[in-house]
Amino acid sequence: MNTPRTIREYLDQLRAALAGADPALVQDALYDAEDHLRSELADNPAWSEAEMLAKVANSYGAPDEVAAIYVDKELLVQQALRPPRPQAHRGPLGRFFGIATDPRAYAGLIYMLLSLATGVFYFTVAVTGVSLSIGLSILIIGVVVPVLFFGIVRVIALVEGRIIEVLLGERMPRRPPYTERDLPLWARIKAMFTDPRSWSSLLYMVLMLPLGIAWFTIAVTGISLSVALIAAPVAIVLAEFGIIDGGINYGGDSVLPAVIAIPLSLLVAVVLPFAVLHVARGVGKLQAAIAKSLLVKSAA
Repeated sequence: MNTPRTIREYLDQLRAALAGADPALVQDALYDAEDHLRSELADNPAWSEAEMLAKVANSYGAPDEVAAIYVDKELLVQQALRPPRPQAHRGPLGRFFGIATDPRAYAGLIYMLLSLATGVFYFTVAVTGVSLSIGLSILIIGVVVPVLFFGIVRVIALVEGRIIEVLLGERMPRRPPYTERDLPLWARIKAMFTDPRSWSSLLYMVLMLPLGIAWFTIAVTGISLSVALIAAPVAIVLAEFGIIDGGINYGGDSVLPAVIAIPLSLLVAVVLPFAVLHVARGVGKLQAAIAKSLLVKSAA
């Protein structure tokens, strides 16, 4: 690999050395490298980029060395944070009921319950920001509002990425795409508005409202039905003995007699909670894939 003589060449070589790695890891590595190199250049204005790269090559490392360090550290971190593997189960029934030992299923269910609040918040920020940006565009301050708004969008994208990584286990960026600090202000604003991830992050915030409503409704409905069906046989027995009056006729006019309704309720009550966990794990994988495609800068 040729010795890089500019920061851009160094970053291109680092990106090439990280080919095949997770795009979130690539984004973090490129951010750290560019931030370090440009800080060195700013601290030593007498150096050219080639001189700076030659002097920091030993302290920071060549692009392939830095790439190897990031990949090795990522493996260690992922191994440390990875939840215990659920016990392998044989057969369809074993795999179905074995979901109870999968931590990601419970984490996915928690995300579904939180998604309504986050979806409403993201959608409100997105609609308010777009409305203010368009409405104030005829004023001088109208230039400032979109810049602040897209800055908030980037912050929200990072926060959502942390939530996704903690609850759903999908590797997300821990740093934003790097913006050169020595660029003119208008160039930095242009870079923000022309970055596809700024607009895809905004799209994600808008999509989170219908997704959040759907995920929350599915989770609450599944949990409520599970609890109700577990309590239903007890209520049926108590009503049959006249201990309680549930307001339901369990006699000849009922849809199902108690002798059928009780076992059926018990069967559904046993199966439904595990089905809800399977759905939660599937929703978690789907949501992680959506977040990865819209919030993570491409490694290309």
